[in-house]
Amino acid sequence: MTKMNAMAELQTRRPLVLIVEDHQDLRTLYAEQLTMSGFDVIEAGDGAEAIDRTSSSQPDVVLMDLGLPVVDGWEATRRLKADVRTAHIPVVALTAHDGSGELQRATLAGCDWFVPKPCAPDALIAEVRRVLQPYRAGVRGGDPGPARTTPA
Repeated sequence: MTKMNAMAELQTRRPLVLIVEDHQDLRTLYAEQLTMSGFDVIEAGDGAEAIDRTSSSQPDVVLMDLGLPVVDGWEATRRLKADVRTAHIPVVALTAHDGSGELQRATLAGCDWFVPKPCAPDALIAEVRRVLQPYRAGVRGGDPGPARTTPA
């Protein structure tokens, strides 16, 4: 595929968002709102599943709850950022623990942004769009990977 064809493909695809949340009701709420707002959505219920889904699906952004079973969100983020196949994917931490210590811990784990829960779906969608802006413009760290971006 030529570079021009690759860029054209990037302009026609809907952004893919991975929602990692152990509470099914929140996952469903966020997934429905993101889908209605022009995003494709995949889901994971724990950190181990998040690592697998990120590696196999290469989402444009990961919304990562930090208090997860099996592998917590901090460790899942560390593993994603340590893997050259997934290190370029932005990870937005979602957590009910919004103290400055949690922000620092999330940042040290490799999270690119931090959103306290509960988060209104509209605010979360706005944050996802904001996070994707530099990636749409081609400003990504590391390997650009197979990004899927369209105007949302």
